[in-house]
Amino acid sequence: MPDDLLYRDEVRIIGACMAVHKDKGNGFVEPVYQDALEIELELFGIPFDAQRNYQIHYRERPLKHSYTPDLLCFDKIIVELKAAKALTDEHRAQLMNYLKVTGLPLGLLVNFGSYPRLEWERIILSHS
Repeated sequence: MPDDLLYRDEVRIIGACMAVHKDKGNGFVEPVYQDALEIELELFGIPFDAQRNYQIHYRERPLKHSYTPDLLCFDKIIVELKAAKALTDEHRAQLMNYLKVTGLPLGLLVNFGSYPRLEWERIILSHS
């Protein structure tokens, strides 16, 4: 399936993020944005699961630690929230690892801490 058709709903997720950013601006810690975004996602009618744990394996054996992305929307899009001055390669790598663990192809990295605008990036897991 072409990802532009499969993930048309990601625009609605970004719209919800923009609504939170418009109301809260920057300067809060990440959990504040998470709480506000969960309310906004409900208002937008976007199905989501917050803080779902995903088991990590090494050589087909489960590890003691798991990964917990901030949000899973529509059961197919990982949304990782940040409240940092700017997005970094470490943030991108974190989201890429979430995609690898879940097997999902698309993630959104959203930074509420950048000034003056919301910063977001679309990260795609390439299987090539």
